Amino acid sequence: MTLRVYNTMSGCKEDFQPVEPGKVRLYVCGITAYDYCHIGHARANVVFDVIARYLRWLGNEVIYVRNFTDIDDKIIRRAQELGVDCAELAGRFMQAFSEDMERLKCEKPSFEPRATENIPQIIALVEKLVEKGMAYAAEGDVYFAVERCPAYLKLSKRNMEEMIAGARIAPGEKKRNPMDFALWKAAKPGEPSWESPWGAGRPGWHIECSAMSMRYLGESIDIHGGGKDLVFPHHENEIAQSECATGKPFARYWLHNGFVNINQEKMSKSLGNFFTVREVLEKCDAETLRFFILSSHYRSPIDFSDKNLEDARHGLERVYETLKALDELEEPGKEKNGDAAEDPGWAPVSALQENFRAALDDDFNTAQALGHLFEAVRAINRALAEKRVTESRVWWERLMQAREQILGIGTVLGLFQEDPNTWLGRIRQSGLAESGLDEAAIEGLIEERRLARKNRDFARADAIRDELAEKGIVLLDSPQGTTWRRK
Repeated sequence: MTLRVYNTMSGCKEDFQPVEPGKVRLYVCGITAYDYCHIGHARANVVFDVIARYLRWLGNEVIYVRNFTDIDDKIIRRAQELGVDCAELAGRFMQAFSEDMERLKCEKPSFEPRATENIPQIIALVEKLVEKGMAYAAEGDVYFAVERCPAYLKLSKRNMEEMIAGARIAPGEKKRNPMDFALWKAAKPGEPSWESPWGAGRPGWHIECSAMSMRYLGESIDIHGGGKDLVFPHHENEIAQSECATGKPFARYWLHNGFVNINQEKMSKSLGNFFTVREVLEKCDAETLRFFILSSHYRSPIDFSDKNLEDARHGLERVYETLKALDELEEPGKEKNGDAAEDPGWAPVSALQENFRAALDDDFNTAQALGHLFEAVRAINRALAEKRVTESRVWWERLMQAREQILGIGTVLGLFQEDPNTWLGRIRQSGLAESGLDEAAIEGLIEERRLARKNRDFARADAIRDELAEKGIVLLDSPQGTTWRRK
């Protein structure tokens, strides 16, 4: 099987071939550290976490770089509003971001450089562009001259003439062309600054990513990623300044995740539907949010809503319930050597790993991969219901192998790694306050229902089920007994 990825540059899927076989250089644009990260940030970082995990699972060495923008107009404005130092503000929100990503089970990248730690590299790159005539200084500012770059806009496929016609030079800017962008900004009173050949100042937004990518990954990398909103201007400008400086392709593959909508509307502070990761995790389990993100293809838009989160939680519960049942299976004696024939219904389990890889090889299609997983879970639960393990030790071994496959897939997706009893217990406890019941009361009603069914008092048994259902508690009957979960 060959991994194929959708390259924004070409507009189609391509076979993935890194510059150096067996070694993948991946750069993903990180946050501007002036506020808590929102669910759009969560999506981008979960997506590229899985991409990095899968590339490693295939046997590659992956060098994953994700930067922090810790000096920027937004940071300066927010620091002034709060009356704090820019470095203090950025440090606070970088720490908050790291805590959020840890809760979402995102592995730390190989490197997490900050713009302010790479000022010498940024200045050197700007100097090279000035020397090549691709940039010019203007009263302490330095701008990239887009008209000197014929390939400009090759990523976003925009029309230069139309963009110039609609562009304007803002007051205080010294651009020659309204499309030119700042590489270095002259210092203003009260702002952080660093000495440079053009006077005291600070880097523009775009140049920092080129400088940090080159420092940690070299002049040509394999994958550059980020949200779809970064295609223009950020990634377009990175390509222009990087390739004009080095004369080499900046990145082989450009990967962009889709937007997050809120109840079918674009997320926006002005619409009042803007949610930080921390706000979401106050009412939602972190693994549920991760599962929700991976339930859609990374390039598709996803609709964030309470209903869709609930659907994600139900899906995750199904897998954890199955893992719990498998953990509780007693190993049969060696004499259990009954019929070991594998029926056609077991095919989704036999082919699970192959199907999982085929899905991820098709442009990291986690949605399809989870679909294959649920087919396997249904087959496993069918085998458990039919008590196959009591008939044959071979079936017990098959079920244990299935368990290991699910856990192995989970290491790639960053899912199913908790103890099932712990995860299910936490989810159940979170819903008890809403039901007005405690766990002992629920278990008591389940026992009363069991006795009612034993005594063939089906009316009372049904009444108990309905009573619990009205309070948001769903009963799950199986040969092993009755368990429960929240709706």
